[in-house]
Amino acid sequence: MRFSPSVLAGRVLVQAHSAVSFAPATLSFNLAPNATIGEAVSAINQTVADLELPRSIAASFQGNAQAFQSSLGSTPILILAALIAVYLILGMLYESVIHPITIISTLPSAGLGALLTLMLFGMPLDIIGIISIVLLIGIVKKNGIMLVDFALERQREEGLSSEEAIHEACRLRFRPILMTTLCALLAGVPLMVGTGTGSEIRQPLGYAIVGGLLVSQLLTLFTTPVVYLYLDELSHVRWRWPSLGRDARSLGPSSAR
Repeated sequence: MRFSPSVLAGRVLVQAHSAVSFAPATLSFNLAPNATIGEAVSAINQTVADLELPRSIAASFQGNAQAFQSSLGSTPILILAALIAVYLILGMLYESVIHPITIISTLPSAGLGALLTLMLFGMPLDIIGIISIVLLIGIVKKNGIMLVDFALERQREEGLSSEEAIHEACRLRFRPILMTTLCALLAGVPLMVGTGTGSEIRQPLGYAIVGGLLVSQLLTLFTTPVVYLYLDELSHVRWRWPSLGRDARSLGPSSAR
């Protein structure tokens, strides 16, 4: 087998003992400098696919590579569980099933920014990239919380319409949102540009955080008000339906005459 020298370093073919009915062989490898386990797994999978092995030969990973694949397999479930937990907590906080969706709507822009940044700089979406996306869930949703919380407070206390409340929230909360985003963004710059031992682990984390925060900051002040207005209108329609039904029943047959 031939692998990319920039990813793998050293190949040792050894005979292994196993309880299976066919003779196994173990191919061991070391990572080249500045290479990640995700790149190595991708290179090996591509090589095995190019070889077009017969069905009598099966290839699988063991050790760290197997643990890496297992962790990636459970990642979507973990992200979904994190989103459900965030939704439940926000629902209890605001006593609403609608406005937590407005806050969660800020997260796709952060994930998109993280993925585009990793692709732009040629970095794989490995376990470190997944960790950075999970971190962005906690960092970015504070933008939506600051906007929605301020807008709801203005609607309750001053009787503003939803359009006026969210416009004032965007205007008055722009500075704190920008300050907190810049603090988190600048904290990720040393991870992004750092070199030395272990930099191949830290750099994807820094790139994903910086890219996700940049894109989310640019889009949050435009997308969050739109989602807030649509969902606020949806909540009014939802509560208006039962009243329409009661009004129709209150007319009765005598009203028709």
